[in-house]
Amino acid sequence: MQDHEGDIEATVQWFFTEYEDLWTSWVSPAVAVAVKGERPESPARFQKGFTQFPAEIRLDLGTHVEKLIVWLTANFQGFFAWLKAGVLGIVSMIQRTFKFIPWFILIILLFLLGWKLGRWETGLLYALMVLTIGGLGLWEEMLLTLSIVLTAVLISVAIGIPVGILMAYNNKVEAFVKPLLDGAQTMPSFVYLIPAMIFFGLGTVPAVFATIIYAVPPCIRLTNLGIRGVPRTMKEAAYAFGSSRWQVLTKVELPQAIPTIMAGINQTTMAAMSMVVISSMIGAKGLGENVLIAINRTDIAMGFDAGISIVFLAIIIDRVTQRISNRPTARKKQRGG
Repeated sequence: MQDHEGDIEATVQWFFTEYEDLWTSWVSPAVAVAVKGERPESPARFQKGFTQFPAEIRLDLGTHVEKLIVWLTANFQGFFAWLKAGVLGIVSMIQRTFKFIPWFILIILLFLLGWKLGRWETGLLYALMVLTIGGLGLWEEMLLTLSIVLTAVLISVAIGIPVGILMAYNNKVEAFVKPLLDGAQTMPSFVYLIPAMIFFGLGTVPAVFATIIYAVPPCIRLTNLGIRGVPRTMKEAAYAFGSSRWQVLTKVELPQAIPTIMAGINQTTMAAMSMVVISSMIGAKGLGENVLIAINRTDIAMGFDAGISIVFLAIIIDRVTQRISNRPTARKKQRGG
C-alpha cells in the first residue's frame, strides 16, 4: 500500500493474486474455488511489468554470509577464544603500563615528547590538554581508550605494512586486495560490529577487531604507494651492486617510503580514534561509553566533557604521528644543506 499508493481493496486483490498458494492452504477447497470465482482482476498498478525488478532474481548474499559466520563460529570457536585472549592480553598490558606510571610523570613525559618533536610550547599544549582531561574526571577512561586505540593501531600496522609490501611486489595481489579495502572503508562501521560481536561476544576485544577492519586500509594503501613510488633507478643501482631483494627492500625501498608509510600510520590512528564511540555500542569501555551514555540520557554536560576529551586525545595523537613522519624528510634536507 505504501509503495503503490493502493487502497485496502486493491491491496487485498493483490494479496490474493500474489500469494494464492498461501491463502488457499488456510481454507477448504470449496471456499477457495468460490473466492477465485468472485475475485476480479488485479489492478494494473499491481501487475508485474518491466518497471519492477523481477522477484525471481534474488541473490541473498547476506544469507550466505550469515551461514558462513555461523559455520566459522561453530567450527573455529577455539581459535577465536585464543585470539580473544591474546588481544585482551595486549590491551590489559598497555593499560597496566599506563596505570603504573604516576599521572604527573605521564604528563611530564608527554611534555618532553612534544618538546623533542617540536617546540616547548607544543609540549606544554599537549600537557595542558591531558591535564584538562584529568580535571574533567576522565583520566581512567582516557587510559582505557588509549589502550584500545594503541592495540588496534599496533595490530593494523603489523598487518598493513606486510600486505602493502606484498601488493607493491605483486600486481595480482593488488588487484585482489584493492576491492576489499574499498569495501572496508565504505561499508557502514556498524556492520563490522555484528560479526565481531558474534565471534568474540561483548566487550573490548570485538571493539578492537571492528576498529582494525576500519583502520587498516590506509596503512595498506599508503605502504603500497610508498614502495611503488621509489624511483626505479635507485633500485636498479642497488641490484647492480649485488644487493639481494631483501636488502633492496630494507635498505632502499623502506627508507625511501618511510614518510608515506608514516602518513598511513597517522591515518590509521585517526581512523581508530573515530571508532571509539561506535565501539562503545558493543560494550567497549572508555570515553566512547561516556558519549553513548550521554546520548541516552540527553546529558549535555557529560557529552561535552567526553567529546572534548576525545578531541584533545585525537589532536595529540595526530600531531605526534605527523611530526614523527616528517622527521626523516627534515633530516634529508639537513644533510643536503
